[in-house]
Formats: sequence, structure tokens, C-alpha cells
Amino acid sequence: MPKMKTKSSAKKRFHVTGSGKIKRKHAFKSHILTKKSKKRKLKLTHAALVAPSDMKSVKEQLRII
Repeated sequence: MPKMKTKSSAKKRFHVTGSGKIKRKHAFKSHILTKKSKKRKLKLTHAALVAPSDMKSVKEQLRII
């Protein structure tokens, strides 16, 4: 039986940390930035962790489970 392939879209969007948590980027920081405040754009710059409710889905896509 062939190996299971990782979803390419998930591979590009998520990174696994050393402790096993999954990092992600914030949305809404690619265009139409003129109307967004500096504070809002700065907060969107920093990486975040995947929510516990989405963890199973992301792990399945990355074939970690």
C-alpha cells in the first residue's frame, strides 16, 4: 500500500514546534492594509497557535496522527 501524502496546503500553512504544538499565521494581513490601524496590523504580524478544537483536523492534514 502506498504512503499517505501530506496535504500540500496544510504543509505550507502550519509548522510543528518542538513541544508538538502547531503554529499558524494570522489572516487579514495581505492586502487592503490602509484602513487597518497600525496596532491591528502589528498584532496580526505575530504567529499564533492552532486552537484545541481545530488541532485534530490539522494533525490529520499533516498526517501526524
